[in-house]
Amino acid sequence: QVQLVESGGGLVQPGGSLRLSCGASGFTFSTYAMRWHRQAPGKERELVAGISSHGGVTNYADSVNGRFTISRDNVKNTVYLQMNSLKPEDTAVYYCNAVRSGDSSYWGQGTQVTVSS
Repeated sequence: QVQLVESGGGLVQPGGSLRLSCGASGFTFSTYAMRWHRQAPGKERELVAGISSHGGVTNYADSVNGRFTISRDNVKNTVYLQMNSLKPEDTAVYYCNAVRSGDSSYWGQGTQVTVSS
């Protein structure tokens, strides 16, 4: 069974940091590009960051560029999102997503990140 399980979300103060993890199983993780998306209540889901299958290429939304870092460990079958200098507008449910050309994509269940005083 294909599974993507996010963890590491929680409540953090503005300016603080969180590290999200997404553990994968049931597919060949190292052949998939990985993405993090987020969705706030009543808002559309947006792409936050992406990383190529071997980790050599990354990309970020302008809103998080310079503050967030995506990385992956293909031995642990895990993708990470390090989030620094968090702002209230970063509050959302964060989802990991696996994608490979010609295949269906896979999604995790999401983890809540709340940035508030």
